[in-house]
Amino acid sequence: MNTPRLVTTAAELRSATEELLQKAAAADPARRPSLALVPTMGALHEGHAALMAAARAENDVVTASVFVNPLQFDDPADLERYPRTLDADLELLGRAGVDLVFAPAEEEVYPGGAPLVRLSAGTMGTRWEGASRPGHFDGVLTVVGKLFHYAAPPVPARFRAYFGQKDAQQVALIRRMVADLNFPVEITAVPIVRAADGLAESSRNRFLDAGQRQAALILSTALRQLRERAAAGQPLDLAAAVELIRSQPGVDLDYFEVVDPRTLEPLETSAPLEGEALALLAARVGPVRLIDNEVLR
Repeated sequence: MNTPRLVTTAAELRSATEELLQKAAAADPARRPSLALVPTMGALHEGHAALMAAARAENDVVTASVFVNPLQFDDPADLERYPRTLDADLELLGRAGVDLVFAPAEEEVYPGGAPLVRLSAGTMGTRWEGASRPGHFDGVLTVVGKLFHYAAPPVPARFRAYFGQKDAQQVALIRRMVADLNFPVEITAVPIVRAADGLAESSRNRFLDAGQRQAALILSTALRQLRERAAAGQPLDLAAAVELIRSQPGVDLDYFEVVDPRTLEPLETSAPLEGEALALLAARVGPVRLIDNEVLR
């Protein structure tokens, strides 16, 4: 098992990255080396392992960040109870072949406290997940922008960042941020990893008891039905999918929409789908708020 190097400051990250990229360049002078960044908030699971595997397969140097970003939480209690499992995370990252782990303190990322100037997610960040969590995506983009600056290769190299498709709205916003603000990084979305029962892997799943987990399976069932209708050229019948979830005791649906994957604008679902769409949903099951999505073609 690989033992990743743990660094806690931006200066250490830059120095270690430069060293590893120079070694990669020396090993194969005919090509430009590549660097991957996989941002996380820790409490890693098999979904994160899939991100690391994709990054490892495509790059010379792989860096994972582990930072619980306070700007993403509107409830202090939710921030406080977010699991912090760095030792277990390092073990998973070692098995995945990660080279560097950047695990900064809050003071390193936000010296002097919460930043007065932040990136704005605009109207794309105020709907769906953003409507339930005002300011959440501003916090996401602010920290991801900082991580891109911290992790950017200090020597000539290709720079890629990997995110999970499970956070589909987040991926859409990061792609838009990179395009609109000209960040020199390529964004790769890695498909959702699901447990054997179909539930999308999430750090929050650990808070579900057996009955709540069973009830939560209605979410992936409804998404699968939409995917099958789209593939068969049938009208999606979103209303029926919504009713299916609402009929499940113990599941409180927040939203369920079919949107354009580039703009997050709602799409018509009464006719067969033309092109590609994204089904987004969120629901509360017991103490846990779960999100899931499905790409429809």
